[in-house]
Amino acid sequence: MRLLGRYALHGEIATGGMATIHFGRLHGDSGFSRTVAIKRLHKQFARDPEFVSMFLDEARLAALIRHPNVVPTLDVLSTEGELFVVMEYVHGESLSLLIKGEAAKKQRIPPQVAAAILSGALQGLHAAHEARDEHGQPLAIVHRDVSPHNVLVGVDGAARVLDFGIAKAAGSLHTTRQGEIKGKLPYMAPEQLMGEPATRLADVYAASVCLWEALTGHRLFSGTSEADVLNKVLLDDVSPPSRYAPEISKAVDDVVLRGLSREPRDRFPTALQMAVALERAFGRIATTHQVGQWMERVAGPQLMDRHRKVQAIEQRSPHSSASHGIPPSSARGIVAEEPSLSAATSAIPFSEGEPADPSGPWRTMVARRGRVKRLVVLAVVAVPVLVILIIAAWRGPTQPAVASKRATPPSASTPSDTVMELPASEPSASSPAMPATADAPSAKIVRSAAPKSSAAPPPAACTPPYYFDSAGRKRYKRECF
Repeated sequence: MRLLGRYALHGEIATGGMATIHFGRLHGDSGFSRTVAIKRLHKQFARDPEFVSMFLDEARLAALIRHPNVVPTLDVLSTEGELFVVMEYVHGESLSLLIKGEAAKKQRIPPQVAAAILSGALQGLHAAHEARDEHGQPLAIVHRDVSPHNVLVGVDGAARVLDFGIAKAAGSLHTTRQGEIKGKLPYMAPEQLMGEPATRLADVYAASVCLWEALTGHRLFSGTSEADVLNKVLLDDVSPPSRYAPEISKAVDDVVLRGLSREPRDRFPTALQMAVALERAFGRIATTHQVGQWMERVAGPQLMDRHRKVQAIEQRSPHSSASHGIPPSSARGIVAEEPSLSAATSAIPFSEGEPADPSGPWRTMVARRGRVKRLVVLAVVAVPVLVILIIAAWRGPTQPAVASKRATPPSASTPSDTVMELPASEPSASSPAMPATADAPSAKIVRSAAPKSSAAPPPAACTPPYYFDSAGRKRYKRECF
């Protein structure tokens, strides 16, 4: 890891003749951090002051482009004799590797997917061509180096163009860079190779070469030497894509061949017009969701490996969530409430130098709050039920007696082993009181078989403490209260 001010430079993502792309980490204030991509230009480019000056100017202009199909330039650094471009990290793959990967399996990118990718790239180029400064003046940005290497396809299904302005700065160098030029000739417009000023129509031509290769799975211009490639670009006739992909319609062939016209005036005047014509020729191109699904199928292992590297970098970051006491589950939007999860997490051994997980006390606190919440809910439900049971216990024994007295008239003679009813008339006040028993409130008295000569105990004066008057209304005895 190398520190560049507020950025941390990590492992490589890819390398080329002009630069190496690294994983990076931006560290801001208050614990803010994010993963970025940092392009590290080879040291020989930083030795020319003219190149450094133009490179910084062009990078600042590229930072003004705002479009979903353009990889944003976040920062430019010139430090310790090197140049760095900080860009937004896009989790995806370059169109170049996607074409090569499918060709290695004797397959081609589905035509609707290829059309969606290039349509997005063309719209991103158009946004750059139309960009204006803060005063409303056109910036006249031309990419000059559109190729499958500079078109990124994200897992979200969106295609993005990157590296605006770098090719123009590279053209100012007085030194020869065989490694940088090699491989780019097949995508340069004929007028660009002849030394004429590059315009937006040169980007339209280069995008058309990318489209032809994405549809066919072949290189459009290839040769044994740069002179051979140059000769084919300037003189050879271009075959329609349907020669290698029979499913391609004539309408699509016409769009591609028009974009590849050697005369700039015969091409589409803008990249946006070509994107619209391409979508109309196909009738229906793939959606971003379908492109993302296709990406997962063809580049799943590579993307997963890169995702693990990004995770490792984020976990080692001093500004990660674990470093600031933020529970990892909270950072993912998942709150753990089970106490067992805390115990299981604390049992996981950490590697040497890895910060301990501070979420144990937090999870215990959440578990305690959960138990308190459950007790409160239980109390709220139980108290009304308990009140109802108490009322029912007090009212329950008296209601059957009333019903029984109204339903069954008293009998003069009742066998001793049967149920007999209490008289409905008011008992005498001079009657002796009966001790209270568990069966005292009952309106029915069950007597066991006994000799008829045995006398029944006298009724209690206040058992029950009420009587019924002649109208059948319930009256309470004053002396019982």
